[in-house]
Amino acid sequence: MRLLRPTLRLRMALLYGGLVLLVGVSLLFTSIVILNNSITKAVNDNSRTHPKTAAAEDLNQIGSSARSSAIDYMLHGGLVFFGIVVVIGTVGGYLLAKQALRPVARLTQTAKQLSTDNLDQRINLGGPDDELRELADTFDEMLGRLDAAFDSQKLFVANASHELRTPLAVIRTELEVTLSDPDADVAELRRMGEVVILATDRAQRLVASLLTLARLQAVDHGELEVREQVEVSSLVPPILEGVAAEAAEKGVTLETELEPGITMGDPRLLERLIGNLVENAIRHNVPNGWLRVTTGQTSERVWIHVSNGGTVIASTDVDALFEPFRRGGRLRTATRGAGLGLAIVRLIVDAHHGKLQAAAPPFGGLAIRIELPKAATSVPSVAREPAIKQSGSVAV
Repeated sequence: MRLLRPTLRLRMALLYGGLVLLVGVSLLFTSIVILNNSITKAVNDNSRTHPKTAAAEDLNQIGSSARSSAIDYMLHGGLVFFGIVVVIGTVGGYLLAKQALRPVARLTQTAKQLSTDNLDQRINLGGPDDELRELADTFDEMLGRLDAAFDSQKLFVANASHELRTPLAVIRTELEVTLSDPDADVAELRRMGEVVILATDRAQRLVASLLTLARLQAVDHGELEVREQVEVSSLVPPILEGVAAEAAEKGVTLETELEPGITMGDPRLLERLIGNLVENAIRHNVPNGWLRVTTGQTSERVWIHVSNGGTVIASTDVDALFEPFRRGGRLRTATRGAGLGLAIVRLIVDAHHGKLQAAAPPFGGLAIRIELPKAATSVPSVAREPAIKQSGSVAV
């Protein structure tokens, strides 16, 4: 039954055969009409030349007999040869279709062999630059994108599993050690409870970050759930108050230069954006370092600039900082956080149709500039804005 299925190759062969049949029938009947008219014309010309002779009458009879014999031969003999031509045309059409559709067969075979484990396979068709070559190249490009997406997903899942496993392992270890000690007193139980709380908080922050990351990826190229006017400078003071204790513990000096800037967006996400930048700047700062936050607006854009001191970062590692589970350009090396802060920042900026710039100054630390669309109804206010130079230095 599979051999009789209407494949494209079989349909193309039947199409070629039908075309040969149509052309052949047309040629056969055209030949019969031309032959019949030729014989009739020859007999009529002879009758006009010799209208009343017995020879002319005999010639008319011979002509009629010849015409009938010729037409009969063409109908019987011609149909035999015509059938042979149709068979040859159909078989030839099938072979030509098979050759022409060989790239499609390779594409089908490659697609059948693909799985999540061998997305690195490619068709690599080659040959003339025709439509089938374009189709195969497009398929190869799609496989490349899928391969990169699956690799990124595997890495993300592996890193998320590792991050979740760490606090769970801490909780389990503390419980097992404390409960196995029959002489554990209240102080020991309290210490265990504090460790469990810290590990639980870490796991809770990670889950919240993962949910935020997933929600932002879901609205990629879409619209935000909440969209209203937000004055970005008003979001900074509460955030700085929340990290003041951590900054004082590390000796980080906080500096601000806040001027009004009104944009359209989700205030919770924008607060999370600034909060992630500030927390990242403190945690990856050096002892007795500094952190500077400035805001403002131009005629078309609202900007947020966060710069901090810290260790020297290679310019080639700056882009990697905004990948999930990256800390200082490396995977899972910090003791705090999950390495999702800057990845969430980038997704928030994208969701608000903004622009993100980052540079690593030669003296150390990181300078990040966020530009967001200005709200149409905001009050014009032109502020002095910092610029991140290509060399990595920061002018504030």
